Amino acid sequence: MAKRLVEVFTAGCSVCEGAVQQVKDLACDNCEVVVYDLNKKCDTLECETKAKEYGVKSVPAVAINGELISNNGIDIDALKAAGLGQ
Repeated sequence: MAKRLVEVFTAGCSVCEGAVQQVKDLACDNCEVVVYDLNKKCDTLECETKAKEYGVKSVPAVAINGELISNNGIDIDALKAAGLGQ
């Protein structure tokens, strides 16, 4: 079974770091958490491309398996409903 891809988009700020920690704490062995710091940019521009593709308007934002779940803060209930930690 493939791992669930959990992508967290941040700006490297303290609020974002707390959100990243929350997501990592909830993630199970079947979740692969990838963090994109949009402030630092990516060498491959992958993070900017994905942020545009998913429609990220503000950070922190979380996508699970390619679908934006939390945009404008972290909604733990919505993330759990999308499979985080299961």
